[in-house]
Amino acid sequence: MTPLIVLLVLVVLTILMTVKVVPQQSAYILERLGKFYAVLQPGVNFIIPFFDRIAYKYTLKEAAVDIPEQICITRDNVQVRMDGVIFIQVIDPRKAAYGISDYTFAVIQLAQTTMRSEIGKLDLDKTFEERMTINRAVVESIDEAATGWGVKVLRYEIKNITPPQSVLNAMEKQMQAERERRAVILQSDGEKQAAINVAEGQKQKVVLESEGIRLRQINEAEGEASALKSVAEATAESIRLVAQAIREEGGAEAVQLKVAENYVEQFGKLAKAGNTLILPANLADMGSLIATALTVVKSEPKK
Repeated sequence: MTPLIVLLVLVVLTILMTVKVVPQQSAYILERLGKFYAVLQPGVNFIIPFFDRIAYKYTLKEAAVDIPEQICITRDNVQVRMDGVIFIQVIDPRKAAYGISDYTFAVIQLAQTTMRSEIGKLDLDKTFEERMTINRAVVESIDEAATGWGVKVLRYEIKNITPPQSVLNAMEKQMQAERERRAVILQSDGEKQAAINVAEGQKQKVVLESEGIRLRQINEAEGEASALKSVAEATAESIRLVAQAIREEGGAEAVQLKVAENYVEQFGKLAKAGNTLILPANLADMGSLIATALTVVKSEPKK
């Protein structure tokens, strides 16, 4: 190998060692002679070979870190298995490099200890209801401690809460009993409402029947009163017409003739009614009988 080729190789290696390209959403920690010098930003950066070196490389993207499953004890002394996931992001590469040796491991350990502490404050039933409260408490606790690590805790989510099998069986029985109780309550409410509807229907039926009877009696009474009134008016009108006719010329003779005809007719019916015949003492004097019958007719009212 000629000296020229060696020189070219050295030049190329020097250039490659001098130029550092940092990807987008990444940050490189540059140390010069073993001491922190700068944080290289995305793009092309130049360093001094053999004096500068890239000590740490960090991504500035949000990262999801699994929290391993662990056993927690609730306030009512029930062991539950819990795991979760935490979302973190490096916001200060320098603190992440020199503030702690391994911020991911530290975040996981702090999340587990905080989780055990929060679960110990709650009963088993509340652990299922207070998931958001537990998540928020874990985030606040870790975020406060991770400030010096250059890491921001964005959120934490519980993935699974697994009680012992005996507790699961008891919870299943409790849920079954609760469903049966609700079914009985719904059935009794339905029967109660049905009875109320039937009673209300009977009440309305009785009211409507009594109202119908009352209206029928009112209508019948009004009809009878109207009929009696009509009969009375007709009778009064007929009497008035008869009286008017009697006062007219020839009226009295017409009345005498009518009375005589009726007398003879009724006397003939009496003769046909039976074997025994009762005769008036003055039968021969027919005129006197008719005259007696017309006494009222001949009497004229005083004016």
